[in-house]
Amino acid sequence: MRIALGIEYGGGAFRGWQSQAGGGTVQDALEAALAAIAGQRVGTLCAGRTDAGVHATQQVVHLDAPVERPLSAWVRGVNTHLPEGVAVRWAQPVDSAFHARFSAHARRYRYLLLNRPQRPGLWQGRVGWFHLPLDLAAMQAACAALPGEHDFSAFRAAGCQAKSPVKLMRHATVRQCGSLFVFDFEASAFLHHMVRNLVGTLVYIGKGAQPPAWIGELLQMKDRRLAAPTFSPAGLYFRGPVYESQWDLPEPADDVFDGLL
Repeated sequence: MRIALGIEYGGGAFRGWQSQAGGGTVQDALEAALAAIAGQRVGTLCAGRTDAGVHATQQVVHLDAPVERPLSAWVRGVNTHLPEGVAVRWAQPVDSAFHARFSAHARRYRYLLLNRPQRPGLWQGRVGWFHLPLDLAAMQAACAALPGEHDFSAFRAAGCQAKSPVKLMRHATVRQCGSLFVFDFEASAFLHHMVRNLVGTLVYIGKGAQPPAWIGELLQMKDRRLAAPTFSPAGLYFRGPVYESQWDLPEPADDVFDGLL
């Protein structure tokens, strides 16, 4: 039976999602917990890999269960074997044609940026930080240039393995909630470090170092060396993939932001 799981995690305690030698990743922790329930190794495939320090409010994975267990075992049972900082929120049977990555037609990310003179204390590791005042209107004007299909080479990490830098940006906004700036992005897919590079560029515009039109110029020039530095992973949240309604999977839950926004 193929099962989809919704996972949330704080990235600060892990070396990213993808399993690697030496362990310490979210996938390593999850597969060890699944094996404890199944009594044998269980492999997983995710909707989108995240880097070290990046969080997820709804990472979706699928697995082919080698044994029959009640759905509660794949949630509460697995959670008893998971370390702090990661939890399964839901489990749901899916058709064998479902694929966590390839069935998704879009992905959503959110970046939380604390904008005040003092560095974060209570929310250290959960928000990015910039100490100088930022111009919300300038950053909003810059965001307006992002929706549509573009070559995002100017915002692509050098080691990115994507076959093409061309992605369809469906949604790009920034709003202010007190001392927090909230950046939301939805695209067909994202390049490695793309959101963090976009946020870094928007911060340059917000602090007045560049005009809003700069982001459109960067899209045209397609040169990563000309854009702003990559911003911290601390404030980046993978809010989950977007699937067709036929799969009947839960929508991303934003209750994890309660108390912040």
